Amino acid sequence: MKHRTAMLSSTLLAIALATAAPARSAEGPAAEAAAPSAFVEPRVAHEPYGEVRIVVPLTTDDKGVQKMKLRNIGNGVKAVEQWGGKLDVKVVLYARGLTLLKEPDEATRKQLDFLRAHGVQVEVCRNSLAEQGIDFHTLYNVVDADIVPSGFVEVSFLQARHQYTVDPSN
Repeated sequence: MKHRTAMLSSTLLAIALATAAPARSAEGPAAEAAAPSAFVEPRVAHEPYGEVRIVVPLTTDDKGVQKMKLRNIGNGVKAVEQWGGKLDVKVVLYARGLTLLKEPDEATRKQLDFLRAHGVQVEVCRNSLAEQGIDFHTLYNVVDADIVPSGFVEVSFLQARHQYTVDPSN
């Protein structure tokens, strides 16, 4: 019985080792780095994008979520330009989302500048400014034309006019 258990254990160990990790190249890391990428050129199987209208609500002070949303928008701008279209994006900041524009770091400023240069509009909620006691002049590159009465209502208003909400935080 002990012999059968030992044989079974060694068989299971051999199977686990064989399936646990891919074999390493004899040439080392340089050969592994030269292996083909898992990424491929996308195949768009539909008509060109045309005009894509999006509203992105931003309500959190979580810097990771804020940067992820900006990165998603930037990637969208590049993709739509590459695949025959134009992206019309409005980022609506309300609640704690206003922190995005309070003394942003250099990388965030560059991303915001890139997005604005590509037509992305950043809108700021007047109600949130008042509730938090923030003078919009202290926010990064915000002008009075960027202020909307209510960020919450603005998102709904834009949706009703075919500006589709994309919230990439879930």
